[in-house]
Amino acid sequence: MVSPAGPVSEEDLKAGIHLLESEGFKVRLGRHVYERRDYLAGEDEARLSDFHDMVRDRSVNAIFCARGGYGTMRLLDRIHYDLIRENPKIILGYSDITALLAAVFAKTGLVTFHGPVLRDLWRGYKSNWTRMLSLLRSFRLPEVKLRRGKVYRPGRAEGPLLGGNLSLICHLLGTPFLPSLKGCVLFVEERGEPPYRIDRMLTHLHLSGRLKAISGFIAGEFDGCGDRAAIDRVLADSLRELAIPAAGGLPVGHGRSNMTLPLGLRAVLDTELMTLSFDALR
Repeated sequence: MVSPAGPVSEEDLKAGIHLLESEGFKVRLGRHVYERRDYLAGEDEARLSDFHDMVRDRSVNAIFCARGGYGTMRLLDRIHYDLIRENPKIILGYSDITALLAAVFAKTGLVTFHGPVLRDLWRGYKSNWTRMLSLLRSFRLPEVKLRRGKVYRPGRAEGPLLGGNLSLICHLLGTPFLPSLKGCVLFVEERGEPPYRIDRMLTHLHLSGRLKAISGFIAGEFDGCGDRAAIDRVLADSLRELAIPAAGGLPVGHGRSNMTLPLGLRAVLDTELMTLSFDALR
């Protein structure tokens, strides 16, 4: 367990650690997990050191992040990506951790996992927890039903699944830490941003030229972002010129639903079936 972003207390992580231990996992905390420096979980070097320690440790099979918040981007240009490539293991998180997941894939090509942070393991639906365990323990690839999802443009799209928090994706533009989006199925989620800011971020992505290269688009949860119908209008307007399959309803984000997904793995979006499926063999 590491804290690459915002600070946490022992109480914040207690329930999540108990859940993991109840399943037989041995939990190791980074030396600096509970440190605090204003809005960060301690000094940059301390957070970076914890992460590198866990990557090096051959007894560690998975690295879970304590929470999101802010701070992960500050570490990206100092991470030893060769070390990660030589010691591949599960890296899991979402929200601000989008930056780490994207950077690791961009620099190493290794699959990372977009899913609950440790502080959130006991929150939300039980299915978040059971599906995460199923994927990480056995690598049973989920077929995700886009229930109550909206079709912005029909069709079938294939490509590596990439994405995460919309704000973080936009902030990685112009850096070497955003992987190529060419041919990918891109998903985004957001929290606490009103429709005009969602519009601004999608417009930013469009003007950067990155959206023109994607093969498909999926909208996750937009928790606390106001009227969903307004968000749907923004998404439909932003995607109209792309002429690619696009849909909403992905159960991923800051709300109660946050399914764990493998990033970088080939995926298929089918708007007729309203499913997102994976093919590990291609």
